[in-house]
Amino acid sequence: MINPEIAAHIRKDTYAKMLGATIEAIEPGYSRVSLVVTESMLNFHGMTHGGLVFSLGDVAFAAASNSHGKIAVALNVATSFLRATGVGDHLVAEAKEVHLGNATALYDITVTEKTCGHLVAKSQATVYRKRDTFV
Repeated sequence: MINPEIAAHIRKDTYAKMLGATIEAIEPGYSRVSLVVTESMLNFHGMTHGGLVFSLGDVAFAAASNSHGKIAVALNVATSFLRATGVGDHLVAEAKEVHLGNATALYDITVTEKTCGHLVAKSQATVYRKRDTFV
């Protein structure tokens, strides 16, 4: 179970709020974040902008990697975009810890469309874990 103070601090993410994303779950090494795609989130082809899909996964990654209370900052994120989405689609990003070390940690991140369950994007990401805590 996650420390409630840590969860409250992570849920203050102003970027997630600006996106309209909801942090649905935070556990040690795990998070789930979702949003519904609006017209303002589309690219010039009428598809969900890749930057939005990446951002949703990144919010989940940030929540999962900081869930232990140590400041964690991204070192690398490799993302594959697998399926286009559009207005009204409900995207869900899940980040799961694969490896937790003293200085680094590794996460698998998936973005799916909730209604049909299709995989939209897949990422693997690494953080540097500072010694400092934030709560």
